[in-house]
Formats: sequence, structure tokens, C-alpha cells
Amino acid sequence: IMLLTDPEIESSLLISSDEGATYQKYRLNFYIQSLLFHPKQEDWILAYSQDQKLYSSAEFGRRWQLIQEGVVPNRFYWSVMGSNKEPDLVHLEARTVDGHSQYLTCRMQNCTEANRNKPFPGYIDPDSLIVQDDYVFVQLTSGGRPHYYVSYRRNAFAQMKLPKYALPKDMHVISTDENQVFAAVQEWNQNDTYNLYISDTRGVYFTLALENVQSSRGPEGNIMIDLYEVAGIKGMFLANKKIDNQVKTFITYNKGRDWRLLQAPDTDLRGDPVHCLLPYCSLHLHLKVSENPYTSGIIASRDTAPSIIVASGNIGSELSDSDISMFVSSDAGNTWRQIFEEEHSVLYLDQGGVLVAMKHTSLPIRHLWLSFDEGRSWSKYSFTSIPLFVDGVLGEPGEETLIMTVFGHFSHRSEWQLVKVDYKSIFDRRCAEEDYRPWQLHSQGEACIMGAKRIYKKRKSERKCMQGKYAGAMESEPCVCTEADFDCDYGYERHSNGQCLPAFWFNPSSLSKDCSLGQSYLNSTGYRKVVSNNCTDGVREQYTAKPQKPGKAPRGLRIVTADGKLTAEQGHNVTLMVQLEEGDVQRTLIQVDFGDGIAVSYVNLSSMEDGIKHVYHNVGIFRVTVQVDNSLGSDSAVLYLHVTCPLEHVHLSLPFVTTKNKEVNATAVLWPSQVGTLTYVWWYGNNTEPLITLEGSISFKFTSEGMNTITVQVSAGNAILQDTKTIAVYEEFRSLRLSFSPNLDDYNPDIPEWRRDISRVIKKSLVEATGVPGQHILVAVLPGLPTAAELFVLPYQDLTGENKRSAEDLEQISELLIHKLNQNSVHFELKPGVQILVHAAHLTAAPLVDLTPAHSGSAMLMLLSVVFVGLAVFVIYKFKRKIPGINVYAQMQNEKEREMVSRVSHTESRAHIPQTELRRPGQLIDEKVGCQLIGE
Repeated sequence: IMLLTDPEIESSLLISSDEGATYQKYRLNFYIQSLLFHPKQEDWILAYSQDQKLYSSAEFGRRWQLIQEGVVPNRFYWSVMGSNKEPDLVHLEARTVDGHSQYLTCRMQNCTEANRNKPFPGYIDPDSLIVQDDYVFVQLTSGGRPHYYVSYRRNAFAQMKLPKYALPKDMHVISTDENQVFAAVQEWNQNDTYNLYISDTRGVYFTLALENVQSSRGPEGNIMIDLYEVAGIKGMFLANKKIDNQVKTFITYNKGRDWRLLQAPDTDLRGDPVHCLLPYCSLHLHLKVSENPYTSGIIASRDTAPSIIVASGNIGSELSDSDISMFVSSDAGNTWRQIFEEEHSVLYLDQGGVLVAMKHTSLPIRHLWLSFDEGRSWSKYSFTSIPLFVDGVLGEPGEETLIMTVFGHFSHRSEWQLVKVDYKSIFDRRCAEEDYRPWQLHSQGEACIMGAKRIYKKRKSERKCMQGKYAGAMESEPCVCTEADFDCDYGYERHSNGQCLPAFWFNPSSLSKDCSLGQSYLNSTGYRKVVSNNCTDGVREQYTAKPQKPGKAPRGLRIVTADGKLTAEQGHNVTLMVQLEEGDVQRTLIQVDFGDGIAVSYVNLSSMEDGIKHVYHNVGIFRVTVQVDNSLGSDSAVLYLHVTCPLEHVHLSLPFVTTKNKEVNATAVLWPSQVGTLTYVWWYGNNTEPLITLEGSISFKFTSEGMNTITVQVSAGNAILQDTKTIAVYEEFRSLRLSFSPNLDDYNPDIPEWRRDISRVIKKSLVEATGVPGQHILVAVLPGLPTAAELFVLPYQDLTGENKRSAEDLEQISELLIHKLNQNSVHFELKPGVQILVHAAHLTAAPLVDLTPAHSGSAMLMLLSVVFVGLAVFVIYKFKRKIPGINVYAQMQNEKEREMVSRVSHTESRAHIPQTELRRPGQLIDEKVGCQLIGE
């Protein structure tokens, strides 16, 4: 016995090896969220912690070892005996540091990075790994559509093939019994229903089994499909199908090949006749299975009791949530009897020889009901002297069990009480051979089920003896094959006359992928035998696919990428898949030209089943061509592949201020500069529709004054990056170059954030020293050393458009600013004890303030051009002086990365002009020099 302590108090395991008489405590350094025991090795356990780590123990929890971090909840599995050679192999889905999911396998005691395998190449959709019996399933979404992949017996993954226009939105694996997959698929036009599909042995090709099965959401938001697999009888399912907004229950005995309604009981619980005529009236069952392992679901069956089904439901034209009664079938769903008028939980004991029923109620109870004759009669027993609020019932494991444990509480404030009920004393002997009778499985009298006649041993209802170990089927005899033993093959649909004919989208002459394994391929007759059907002879030869020698010219050639995308990353593997609809694949020459000067040849398609991997070392658009030739003809196909490298930064470069109705140039500077095919999307001014270009520069004019925002988005492959800048537009403005105390250079790290903060401090100092409203001032600290800044005097106007400043006002403001600067009245404290003076700089021959209104913009441009040339010379000198030779490239990389992260900084209220940080044309000269140096 293993007990887990309350994690809010401590994290420990209590383990008993003497049926709970004594316990040994083992402390843990993690908090357990769930446990998964190995199906064969009873001491092997997987533990999932609250921080998404997976641990393993080979000593029943006494010692633990970390397997993997970042494991997705409920997506870890033990290996399945027969499919995996190593019984200690663990399958799991783990998240990478960047949030992607991948499928990993490793040994439970040796799960190091070097010993992990990745059976599925690349990433998978989060929360999509399923390992069940011989199958492994994963999902991968591309192009907005989910694609499902399956691995049969741990072989290479293949994409699951549904009918062409199913276009699934969601898929759930229902059953993988007997080498076949039963799946529920929600198609593009369904909302609350699913279609049931059944596969071939490999789980690749699916055909429709039943449409519009009802679904609902469970208490935790998970999808519940109204489909129930009856235990003990392979191929038998119950499903609730929606027909004209009515939900009806159907049953199949041959894995969905044929479905029919359930015949209602002839009489009710009191023996009165029930008037219910098919197909207008039938029995309908609730098929939801309990998510709580300690409470019985509203339908139950057991492998060791193959004929007995207990369920709740109603009689009528459709399934209802009112007038619910309990029903039992002791002949595998052919006939039903009503056993209770209210819902009960039913437990199977002694291989179904004893049925225990306990009423579903919120009130305390002290009685339960027993039936020894498969529900025909019931006896009332008391299991506790004090009425108990029942929380759950647990049957002891083992085939011969006659013990059940009821747990609950006597009052809402009391502790849990466990009541152990042992029924051994009811029986005085074990069953002998004469206590059994033969029972033949059938469907409405048809004895051939799944191609065989099966006869079981059942205890005679009047014999009250203990069955003990289950004897199983008494005998099985194969039947002669008929059309009913065959389903429609992939691509075929059953018509009203019963024939399987090709669907409109399917080309029957298409080759099966299996054909590449031999010198001939299987030509489908449109039928395939139901998997695990045991029939022989009869029409088997007529309906079975025939081997056929290939002898066709290549046709329908396609080349696609494995993930369906038309992009690939520079320096990374891209997998190309060659697909051929028909042709002689064994004697076919395939030539693939990757478009980058490399070409390969293959002699047949079988050598290309896993795809062709290639690495592109340059960016660009490459023309990939494939040519297929055999003795009867040829075919070709082309794929244009866009190879890119990741775009890391985009920086929008344009002036701080411009003149109204003058052309402005905006340039998107990229890092790295060569990333492949790019699209630029521009928004500027008041335009509601963007301008889309293939070039990284545009020119435009602003016809109205004020502050304007310009945004560029750059699309490179799957990545879209954006930068936004603000530009001031006025007919007239003034500009002035500023310089500072030399000690400011000692504290200048030359990064955009620092320049933005210093610009804000300078503006505040100017406003305080001059009394000029902040709306008239724009300050931008320039990149590089020595530290310099540009001061712009702007003609701010209020929201009404009135009180606009004239040219004379701008001159007066400019003169006031210059006067205060020359008087050393503008200063700020950089840090305690460090005072910085702001001066009007006199570095060029251009006028610092244009006093001619008509030419203010031209003077500004003249001033900027001189400054930019000076900056360019300074940058070139700086690089060549500091870092000779090849080190020039590394230094420029570092400088450019610092410059590329600049962004807009807006002021505190809309009345203020935003502070803008961007590179000036002088820095563009710097970049061109850098590109030349890199090229050399």
C-alpha cells in the first residue's frame, strides 16, 4: 500500500508491505501531482511533480531519479510490451526553453541528453502526444490546419489520411484494439458532433464508420464523445448519434460496419407491457464514463463478463435527461431489462456472477442490492449500522475478488470512513463444470460476428456458486466470408445499393505507398476486410486487393516541403517530399535540382519515403525542380523555395523635423542586412490603408503641420518586426546646435536610452532658464562623441488652430534661448557634484539660427548636411584609428546593434511634443561605410 501525505504539510510517501499493519515514511524533495505505475513491473513508477518534472522509481517509491524537466501534464507513458524492446522505455512530451513541444523517448534510469531520442523530427503541437498500444500519435499544425501523424509499432511516422474534404478541426483517438484505430473527428462544418473513422492496420488510411456522434464538454472543459466500447467483446460499440436534432443510441458488432437502434424491453419493472416500435421508438442510453475512478459510470461492462451491460437511459423517440431508469442486458445488447427506476452505481464481483447496486443519492444510505442472476432479481442487504454519505466504491483488484470497499462519511464534519464488504460467506462452494451452460454471441440471431461464431460459458442463473477464475470463450469457429465482412476501402463510399464506389475526389488508379516494397502493388477492389475479422473463403478472394505489376508512365508528380511551408532557414535542414500519383515506381529515375548548384538522383521512390534533406547556405528564392522518368514517359514539377535568415532588428531612419510640402525620405535599416525575401508595410500621416513595397525606402510629403507618426513593418518569413518614429512638420522652424561641458563625455555610454533621458533633462533645463513653454522646444542628443545635441524651435499652436506663433515670435524665442545659453544660464546636475553646462555650439560656417523666414527650412538642411559630413569623417577616423584590420567588422557590429534598438519616447501629456530618438542621415553614411568594410 502506498499513501501520499498532504503536500500542504509535507512531501512524503508512506509505504506498507504488510497490508497496512506498519508503514515506513520516505521524504521527497518534490511535490507529487500524479503517479503512473508500470503495467507489468509492479515496483516501477513514474511521478509527475507540481513543477512539471518527471521522476522515476524502480523501488516502489523508496528512491527517485529525475527523468526530464518541462514535461507536459498527462503526456508521459510507459513503453508497451511487444512494441518496445526495452520495458523501461518512457515516452514523453517536453517543452523547450522557447516554448515549443517535442516528442522524446529515453530509459527510466538513464535519461541524459545523450541518451534521449526524438522519434518525430522537429516540433509538435503542444499537448498532442498519445502513446497507445502499437501506435504513437502526434499533431502538427501548418497553414492554419492540423495534420495528424501516426507511428505503427514504432516505425517511421506517416501522415494520417482522412477523406480529402474532411478538413478536421479536432481529433480524438477512441480505440486502438486489435491493430486498428478508431478515431472521432470533428470536421470543418460540425460544432457539437463528431464523425467516427476507422483505419487500416497501420493507422494511416481512414474510412467513415458513423456520422454526427453527439459530444459534450466535461466538468474540466475536456471533450466527451458519446461512444462506448463494450468490454469483453471486440468490435462492439454503442454510440449516440444526432439525427434531425434528436439523439438516438445505436449499436454495432463489427467495428462500425453496420449500426442499428436498440430494441426496448417488452415490459417495465412492474411487468406491464411497453409499447415501443422500431424505428420510431427505441431504448437510448447515457454513455458517459465516470472520470472519478471511485464511482461507477452510468454505463458499465467488464472483460470477464462479456455478455453483461448495465446502463442508465430511457425509452422513447430520443435520449432524454428525464425519466431515467437503469437497464441491464445479459445477451450483449440484443435484449434489455429494466432493473431500477432511479440511477444506481453498479459494481461487478466474481466475474459478473454478482452485481452490486448502490443508489445515486445525496442522502446517507445503509443498504445495497445484490443480484446473483445477471440482474433478473435483486436482494437488499445492509452494509452499515449507521447511514453513510457514500463518496465512492472500490472493487479489489484480481479476477477472483469478492471484496468491495465503500468509503464516505457519517456527517459533513466527520472523517472518512472505510467499510470493507466481503461476500465470500454468501457462497458455500465453488462452481463445477455442471454449473455452466453454453451461450452463443449473436446480433439479432446472426451468429457470425466479426467472421466467427463464438460460444461462451455462462453460469446457470439458478446456481449460487463462486465462479473464481474466468474460463473465457468456450470455442470459436470461423465463418464463410460474405459482403458484410468487408468495409469500403480508403477513397470509396458505400452507396444505397450497398456497393463501394470511388468518391468524386479519389483516383482509383493511384498507387498504394506499399507498392515500393515489392515488384508489384495491390490494386484495390474498393473493399477491405474489417480488421481482426476471422472469416475464410466465400467472397474473400473476390473482394481482396489484387497484386498488379506496375506499367504506367509517371503522372501527378508533386514536390512539397515536409511541413507544407514555402520557406526555410539558412543553414538549417529542409525536408522535401516527392509525391507521385501513379507510375512504375520500381523502374523510375528521379532527379532533383535544388536550385543552388546542387542536384541528386534516385533510382526509385522507396529510397525517398523519409524525404530529401538539404541545407541552403545562402538566402534567396531557389527554384527546386524534380524530373521523373521511366520507360513509358516522364513528368516534372517545380517548387519555389524562399530561404531566409532570422530578422533580428529593424530601425526606421528619418529626420526629426521637416518642412511642410517637402519630400521626406524614410529608410528601414535591417539587422542582419541580408535576410531573404522581404515585404515592407508603411503607415504615415493620416493614411488608413498602408503602403506596401518591396524596397526599404520611401519618399512622401506632409501637407499639414503638427506631429506625425510613421510606422514600418518588415515581414521576413514567419517573422514581422516593427519600428515607429515621430516627425515634426512645420512651414517654419529654427534650429540650433548645442554642446556641453567636456566632462559629460566621461559619462556618455552612447546608447539610445541614455540619449533620450539626457534630451529630456536638457529640455527641462531650457524651460526653467528661459520660461519658454515646452511645446516650442524639441531636443535630440546625437549619437557619437563628443556629445552634441540639436535644439529645434517649433511654432506650436493650440488645438483650435489659433494663437499660432509668427516668424517673429520664433526669432524672439531663438534669441532668448541663445542669450541664456551664452550666459551659461542653462545647466543641469548629472549626478551629485557633477554639473553640466549647455552651450550654443559654433562648429560650422552655417548660420545657427535662420533669420530669414522664407528660407528657414533650406538653411536647416544646409546645416544638417555639413554636420552629417563631419560626423561621417569622424566615424571613419574613429574606426580606422581604434581597430585596424579585420577587427573593424567586430567593432561595427557592436556599434550597430546598440544603435538598432532605438525607439520613440512620448511625453507626459498630449500638449507636449514627443521626444524622438533616431539616427540621422550622418549615421546612414556610417552604415554604408560599414557595409563596404564588411564586403571587403
